[in-house]
Amino acid sequence: MTELFTSFSDYAINLPWLELVAMLLALAYVLWAAVGSIWCWPAAFISTALYTYIFYDVLLLMESALNIYYLVMAVYGYRIWQKDAAKNNEQSSLTLAIVSWPQSIHVKACLILTVISLILGYLMANHTPADFPYIDTFTTVFAIFATYLVTQKVLENWLYWLVIDTASIYLYLAKGLTPTVILFCIYIIIATFGYFKWQSLYRNNQIDVKQTVNG
Repeated sequence: MTELFTSFSDYAINLPWLELVAMLLALAYVLWAAVGSIWCWPAAFISTALYTYIFYDVLLLMESALNIYYLVMAVYGYRIWQKDAAKNNEQSSLTLAIVSWPQSIHVKACLILTVISLILGYLMANHTPADFPYIDTFTTVFAIFATYLVTQKVLENWLYWLVIDTASIYLYLAKGLTPTVILFCIYIIIATFGYFKWQSLYRNNQIDVKQTVNG
């Protein structure tokens, strides 16, 4: 018990504060996304800027490249949600309609993404100094697609994130990124909440549409 306390105290003293700030902002992004707030995108922009540097520093090259993509998508997502909110004369994106894609589309997407991941993973393993190239590439490729699903308010995005976050935890444990490991454990909880929250919004929207048509 004493050794555990000493270990925690040493870690707190040497806490990587840059990573902590990135973690807290990333957490804010997911929480705001789960409830449909447009403020998720500014939080995402700053967080991903920080993580681009952090992952590059520990040679998770695909993760670093992924966060550059996140920067672009944070701007894109903000503009899309802002335009849709303006159409409804709202100041937030809470009224945006959640959509659900057919299972056949997700099966095809997963097959294509898996093939891309294997090809890129092979290239990373044989032509770069990247650590864990296949897992790193898998999480990157699928996260690119899942992030696009978030910008389009596709319900199933949360199911993708559950798998991606679980795989990412292994990577970050191996690299000693403890605050990020904690963050991704919380992500799994929030992704579960987000899925059921968006599912409820989707069902309510479907009811409203039917009532409008029948009315």
